Amino acid sequence: MDASPDSYTEISGKRRILALDGGGILGTFPAAFLAGIEKQLGQPIGDYFDLICGTSTGGIIAIGLGLGLSASDLLALYENSGAAIFGQNYHPVKNFALNQLRGARWLIRRKYSSDALHDTLVATLGDKKLGEAKRRLVIPAWSPVAQRVYIYKTAHHERFTTDYNSLAVDAALATSAAPTFFQQHITMDDVGLIDGGIWANNPIAVAVTEAIGVLKWPADNLHVLSIGCLNEAYSLPKGAGVGLLARKLVKLFMDGQSHGAMGIAKLLTGHEHERQTIYRIDHTVPANRYTLDGVEAIQDLKGLGFTFAREQLPILKSVFFSELAEPFIPYYTHTK
Repeated sequence: MDASPDSYTEISGKRRILALDGGGILGTFPAAFLAGIEKQLGQPIGDYFDLICGTSTGGIIAIGLGLGLSASDLLALYENSGAAIFGQNYHPVKNFALNQLRGARWLIRRKYSSDALHDTLVATLGDKKLGEAKRRLVIPAWSPVAQRVYIYKTAHHERFTTDYNSLAVDAALATSAAPTFFQQHITMDDVGLIDGGIWANNPIAVAVTEAIGVLKWPADNLHVLSIGCLNEAYSLPKGAGVGLLARKLVKLFMDGQSHGAMGIAKLLTGHEHERQTIYRIDHTVPANRYTLDGVEAIQDLKGLGFTFAREQLPILKSVFFSELAEPFIPYYTHTK
């Protein structure tokens, strides 16, 4: 049903945005970082943001936070279900054998079944619709058939008349359907979608553009918390050919997209030239230390996230966590 025009007003003042990168099981790091801060707040951390944007594993976290789940709930998803999602919840010997088989099969088909991911998301999000979100959400995906971007959005603009009726599970499975890892997700409307990381693995530019271009929030009112899934240090030989580049090709594209997105967001918000707008949380690790499906690193990633939360909270608290965000009143609401 329509919201009253008077119930949706432009409120001047600070607007806080959370942008979450994609990165498979490395999403344990941002989930733990947010859970570490949330532990000191005594309140679900999503309640402090006016807009939450996330891609792939970051999209799953974003949707959960938007629906009112705590960061601790979402961290538990990685801890309790990460191994099953990536087919590594068996005896070490069986895990090794299955990994060898998957590695060989990966040349011609996707590496993992999506069943465990689907079941985990259903158990976490249930049958909730995006229209039940308590925060504005922007969740990038990609349509390989239409060959264009496909962005799930809550009804935070009068034009957005469809997505609020979409299942949250559909949006989560679509944004996280990483090519070669999981199969394309077919939505309840028979739309085939894949991982938003194809074009917006770091969604900060998408989030800032939505805030300024769609919501018409003044750039100088924005404060953005952008959280990565670890930055890998590596180098490439000059004049490297396909053989040397192949293993780093996806990483090269993701890094290029991420730096481009950060540059766009900085230009749009005046960051570094007039004021501190963007707060980027990430960490550089040695090459090949962690992988998108390396579930054996979950404990380390959790510890790293909590360590960063402890260090960054004194810096971030006055900017993002001194007061709750204004209530989100959508143009249209889902009724069961």
